[in-house]
Amino acid sequence: MQTSLQCLHMQTDDSARGGRPFRVRSAKDFGAAIKHFRLLSGTTQAELAARAGVHRSYLSELEGGHATEAMVYLMDLFRELGVRVTVAPEER
Repeated sequence: MQTSLQCLHMQTDDSARGGRPFRVRSAKDFGAAIKHFRLLSGTTQAELAARAGVHRSYLSELEGGHATEAMVYLMDLFRELGVRVTVAPEER
């Protein structure tokens, strides 16, 4: 079973990674994926934060790999279920 987290707000191009999805094993991986796709879309942190309804500083913390309590719980749950989490652009 593979779970893909896809951006619902923007189309992205993953050619810089050769079309490979991000494997998410930690908050740091998740943050790197967010930053990668945000930069590919040409979106600033402020713009993305406003569209997602979060504060820009929170987005900055996520991109920096800060492990929020919710992120830790989610990663623990996926790990215990033996589920691999990947982040890839939405196929359109």
